[in-house]
Amino acid sequence: MKHIREFSKQSHSYDANTIVQKKVAKYLLSKIKSKPKKILDLGCGTGDINKKITWQYENFIGIDCAKGMCEKHPVSSNILVLNENFESESFQKKIQKFAPFDIVISSSALQWSDDIEELIKFTASLSKNIAFSIFTCNTFKDIYNVSGLKTFLPDAKELVTIIKKYFDINYEIKTYKVVFDDNMSIFRYIKKSGVSGGKKKLTVTQTKNLIRNYPHDYLEFEVLYVVSPSV
Repeated sequence: MKHIREFSKQSHSYDANTIVQKKVAKYLLSKIKSKPKKILDLGCGTGDINKKITWQYENFIGIDCAKGMCEKHPVSSNILVLNENFESESFQKKIQKFAPFDIVISSSALQWSDDIEELIKFTASLSKNIAFSIFTCNTFKDIYNVSGLKTFLPDAKELVTIIKKYFDINYEIKTYKVVFDDNMSIFRYIKKSGVSGGKKKLTVTQTKNLIRNYPHDYLEFEVLYVVSPSV
């Protein structure tokens, strides 16, 4: 997971620069009506999901590969935070001891997966219920169009096909737009939010040209919401 270093480095400013991620977490939780008691959060970050839960739960486990974010996550007698890669063999062996879960939640994290199908397949061994929000390939689409780079984010339709192999789901695709004062502010947002994932594919010259020539005062985001019907 190549984004680990970038997210860790930006953890001190992450909360203040994640406008869309916070909206996404809130909307994802609004889809959950069953008030699950035993919860696993893949890619828990600084605790957006945990902080927004309004019902009483018995146990909450959060997993994130960025140590700096784990250190900012709420902790208590019924909250366990693990600083690990959720695709690693060591984590998967460890988490099996806590299964089954009433639900596995993941907000704005699974797009970083190195092998999304293997991760979904493993998740099916932990719970029958999921609630996922995943940034998809139309996020930053104009930046990729202008730069000529190929997006590394997954395709929404392909994700739905994969997830349906292992779960009964309802899904929805939503788009978001964030407006900025100038192009420099746009790229500062990308850097400070960590949403670039640490994939530094542009040269300094290419970056300057993109900042100068980007035609909009906004960034667009596309998010796939996937939720089990029973939650």
